[in-house]
Amino acid sequence: MLATRITQKEGMFYFIAYKAGDLLEKVRFTSRYYFEGEEIAQTKIAEHDEVAQFIAGIERSEKGFQRVLNRQKIKQIVNFYETVVAQPMIPGTVLLFTDETLRFQKVDGSESIGHLSEPKGKYLVIDGQHRLAGLHFFHERHPDQSLQVEVPCLLFDGRSADFATEMFVIINSTHTRINRSHLVDLYEKVSWESPEKKFTAKVVNLLYSESDSPLQYKINRLGGRSKQEKWILQSEVFNELLKVVTAHKRWIESHLDMKADRCYALVRDYLKGVKDVMGEIWGQNERYMFTRDVTLKALIRVLDDLVVDRKLISAWEEQRSHQPFTELVKPWATLTKDFRADGFYERFPAKGQLERVRKIHQRLLDAIVG
Repeated sequence: MLATRITQKEGMFYFIAYKAGDLLEKVRFTSRYYFEGEEIAQTKIAEHDEVAQFIAGIERSEKGFQRVLNRQKIKQIVNFYETVVAQPMIPGTVLLFTDETLRFQKVDGSESIGHLSEPKGKYLVIDGQHRLAGLHFFHERHPDQSLQVEVPCLLFDGRSADFATEMFVIINSTHTRINRSHLVDLYEKVSWESPEKKFTAKVVNLLYSESDSPLQYKINRLGGRSKQEKWILQSEVFNELLKVVTAHKRWIESHLDMKADRCYALVRDYLKGVKDVMGEIWGQNERYMFTRDVTLKALIRVLDDLVVDRKLISAWEEQRSHQPFTELVKPWATLTKDFRADGFYERFPAKGQLERVRKIHQRLLDAIVG
């Protein structure tokens, strides 16, 4: 199918148009929809499909779409489809997701237009299930008219399960839009989320709220609405710590009893040790980049490397203080000039933040192990 490839920073997705009938055969509905005695049965979801299970779980929750809302909303949409003449039926895009990585072959002379392969499986609908449900009933009643309808779609492929989950929650779980950092708070509350995510969310909450945390009130939980100086989004801290929790789950279970407050103590003491050594530039975000998001993410990745240092961790367990970390990261004091805001991006050249985080992580790691 013909597609326009859209690139935004490190993200990539596609704009496509489907004939109504073709698209309805390619999507699966995670809710049951009703209209004048007719219904669309909810698609059976495989047990291993975490994304679809999560979406279906939200729609079954008290904040999800109820049958009365479905019936009323679908009726309004179908009525609109049947009465509209000159203006487009579906002027807004439907957001689709497939975990398959699709092939994109550029058309000669163009970097963004080309031919895109279709997935073998069906799409999940991140946004637009009601519009597509209305289109289903319209197609059943007016098949000739639906042949003239093309549906504009934004298609995301080959993304992680977290991407589709976050996008769905942001768009659909409440009547007001929520930012990605609010999703971290949601992980603690939903019964179907993984234990690792719930555990990590509790640790992040302690990092934000505890008085002895080096990141107290510096984690942005409100997105653009925050009125105070913030260093990093809650979702970014969460994503980095989740990698640590997932990679070292057995050690956390055996040494920290899988208790969020004990894991928090480890992260807190590590950051305290770093703050001891880098106190000259800690929090000086106008002149230095050390407590900006890109470096804080790299710092958490260094902690991920240090958890396997049994000598260091044993010393921390015995002393229950930040001193073992302070001693370890003392060589970082010689790197303060590297983190000056002036010329920072030239000293850590990269195509995007992911690559820059990797470079900072390696620089910090080399200084203490190399």
